[in-house]
Amino acid sequence: MKCLSKGVMINKDFYNQDVISIQQFTREDLETLFEYADRAKKHKDKKLELLKDKVVMLAFFEPSTRTRFSFEVAAKRLGADVVGFSGEEGTSISKGENFTDTIRMLDSYSNLIVIRHKLEGAAKYASEIAENPVINAGDGKQHHPTQAMIDLYTIREIFGTIDELTYAVVGDLRYGRASTSFIYGLLIYNPKKLYLVSPPNLGAREEVISYLKEKGVAFEEIRNLEEIIDEIDVLYTIRLQKERFPDITEYEKAKGSYKITLDLLKNAKKGLKIMHPLPKLDEIDKEIDSTEYAAYFQQAKNGVPVRMALLSLIFGVEL
Repeated sequence: MKCLSKGVMINKDFYNQDVISIQQFTREDLETLFEYADRAKKHKDKKLELLKDKVVMLAFFEPSTRTRFSFEVAAKRLGADVVGFSGEEGTSISKGENFTDTIRMLDSYSNLIVIRHKLEGAAKYASEIAENPVINAGDGKQHHPTQAMIDLYTIREIFGTIDELTYAVVGDLRYGRASTSFIYGLLIYNPKKLYLVSPPNLGAREEVISYLKEKGVAFEEIRNLEEIIDEIDVLYTIRLQKERFPDITEYEKAKGSYKITLDLLKNAKKGLKIMHPLPKLDEIDKEIDSTEYAAYFQQAKNGVPVRMALLSLIFGVEL
């Protein structure tokens, strides 16, 4: 920590920094973020003036609902001006402008860029071009760090801890950036055990498995969710990432592999919570939405305070 003028304390691991991967943060960093998110919740109905001289650029080269709008609401609640786009159609990229020049222009118009892109490494590349901070809002199948922050914050809010819980991550573990970032985020803490549940062709990528082994985490790759439903505290499920499949026949083979139903949950551990980064399609029965198992709407709602906290820390303002 160091001090700005007027006695405001800033965190050197966040202040003016890019946010590319959840792996760049420590447990202490995340606990600071979560404390700020707790404070942000107290201001949920207020518009603050903490960032009144800042412009936040939302550069969404891919579609988004929750990530884009929660960043926009978070920035506006802090008093920032927000500009941006969703899709390449409204930008000069559609005319042939290269990505580098586009980022240079967006950087010159704003104080921070939030970027989502279909290509892995796009956010990191943008951060190397831009003079101002860049936040990765999802790049290809690789990283979605702010989603992992929201996921971990929600677990902490529900259970009072992230440690010593048993987790199952279910669905598309090969192409799902939210599931990958969630797994990486868990490894900053001390999970009791982690189950990776997927169809054979959608298992976690080799670099994820290697990282789990390197960290010495107890984990197991399985196919049958029903076998372990009575053990798990958090069931983290994601949709099949159809848009990232290189071969549509691969998607068709895997489609419908896992569906969370009330029948499946009849032997669930007491207190089990189901999480999902959304949007969900048919992988969770709609009947579950109104049960005590469903934590995904709470998870989505936490997007605003967590992103308010992150923007506050990056800009060095006290919530």
